[in-house]
Order: sequence, then structure tokens, then C-alpha cells
Amino acid sequence: MVQAVVKPKIVTFEEFAEWKPAGSLYELHDGVIIEMSQPLGDHEVVKGFLTNEIVFEYRRLNLPYFLPNQAFVKVSDGESAYLPDILVLNRPNLVNEPLWQKTSTVTQGASIPLVIEVVSSNWRVDYLTKVKDYEEIGIPEYWIVDYLGLGGRRFIGNPKQPTILIHELIDGEYQVTQFRGEERIGSPTFPELVLTASQVFQAGSG
Repeated sequence: MVQAVVKPKIVTFEEFAEWKPAGSLYELHDGVIIEMSQPLGDHEVVKGFLTNEIVFEYRRLNLPYFLPNQAFVKVSDGESAYLPDILVLNRPNLVNEPLWQKTSTVTQGASIPLVIEVVSSNWRVDYLTKVKDYEEIGIPEYWIVDYLGLGGRRFIGNPKQPTILIHELIDGEYQVTQFRGEERIGSPTFPELVLTASQVFQAGSG
């Protein structure tokens, strides 16, 4: 989804938050403002399908979670801030988030039970940059939903194939499990979720 650098100089997150136009799609990558391109239709179908499944599950379990429309995930000691495709927030911990009220920004793993990125053209950001940063933040669970099989062969095999990679934080490091075809997705946050990789991929196939 990364399209173009729109502000060449390095900026702080505070400068970025003050500058960002309301309702716009921008991220901050190591101090560089990035404009996000308009997602493909199938990307939004997959995102919407997963959103419905996850909302149903946390409501069924009566968990204090919600999905914000637009909220940033920021590396606490860096100048990067991301707008995940799906961000599950733990409402009770938001009182501990210093940036939440003014900039709708979270920095603590305790606030983020689950984050999901649906892969678009610039897959390296999801597979490399965000894995590193989400791990550093301490997000317990991170999904990469590569419904088009765009990622590197070292991640999704050769030949490439649609894959869901679930990163579970164990002892401060992500352990990765792949899901394809009719395999039931194993979510540490929602262990009773009944969903296969194929169901997700078929949502975006037409």
C-alpha cells in the first residue's frame, strides 16, 4: 500500500501528527511521511470479512475489545507509526497510553491483543519492517494475510501461494505458523475461532 514520499525531510511523530490532514491515509516510516495508495477492492473484501469474524468472536466472548476506524501503532522510542488494516484494541489499557487522547495512537503491547495486515504490492513492509516493530512493541499476535501470494519465496514457498502467517509473541520473540488451504487458523488470542485459510482467500477472490 506504500505509494510515495510526500514530505522529503525527516520529521518527528509529533510533527507528523500535527501535519496530517484529517481523514487521510499516511504512515510515518523512520521519520519519513508515506502516502498510502487506495486499496484494491479485493483487499477491502478480505479486510471486511476478517473484521466481521473477529468482531463477532470478541463480542461472543464478552471481551473489552474494539476496532478503531483509524488509529496509529507507534514504536515507543522511534519515529514510525502505522495504520494497520485491522487493529484490535483492549479498551481498559488505553488509560495508560499517553498519546491516545490527542492522536489516537497506541504504543503498548498491552493495548493491542491482535493486529492484522492484508498484504498489498509493497509486501516487504509487512513481512520485514512491521514484524520487527510490532515485535519490539510487544504485540502478542500479528497476522500477515497474503491472499494474493505476493510475499517473498522464503516466507510463502516456491511456487508462491496464498498464505496466512500468524506471529505469536513468545519470550519476547515472534514464532511464526503458516496456514493454507483448508487448514483451520490457530489464533492465540481467539483459540475458538473457526476459520480456515481458504475461507479468507475465497472472500477476496471475486
